[in-house]
Amino acid sequence: MGVDPGIVATGFGVVELGVDGSVLYRGSGVLRPPRWQSLSLRLQQIYHGLCQQIENFSPLLMAVESPFYAKNVRSAMLLGQARGVAILAAAEAGMEIQEYSPLEVKQAVVGYGRAGKEQVQAMIRSILNPPQPPTADAADALAVALCLAHSLSWHTYLGTMGRKRLPSRTSSPPPTQNFNLGDGR
Repeated sequence: MGVDPGIVATGFGVVELGVDGSVLYRGSGVLRPPRWQSLSLRLQQIYHGLCQQIENFSPLLMAVESPFYAKNVRSAMLLGQARGVAILAAAEAGMEIQEYSPLEVKQAVVGYGRAGKEQVQAMIRSILNPPQPPTADAADALAVALCLAHSLSWHTYLGTMGRKRLPSRTSSPPPTQNFNLGDGR
């Protein structure tokens, strides 16, 4: 599972690493807490939304994009808090967590660390072939998940598989989801 954290929109994307090394799309979406809510309630809704997706998809690992820079201190603090609740959701589920910089993510997916959002979205569509084109936030989260998948060694992957069983894919959740958390006032 990859997460692109943010206070306004937190993208998530889930991929599965096949035995043959292929990477398969499993689902993605965006959590959007209402902007009118207090920061604490927005963070709580991001946390609960990610916990729900972890329960739905049962991923074994989570990767979170780490901040590369922020326009100002306030933005950096807000991003750090959103990252914190994402990491907490994964830790509470017993998942291992990796962090990647935006440069590392873009390098892994596009082959160029300074690629634009449009290039990332195009590569996600090309590599994963999702049923619907993902939004920018969901595509970024899928890119983080792909970066994690590409960085896994078979030793790490097989070691993780030995600790947990893969969930059954017979009753998988809808592949693309957008969530407006709250009543939208």
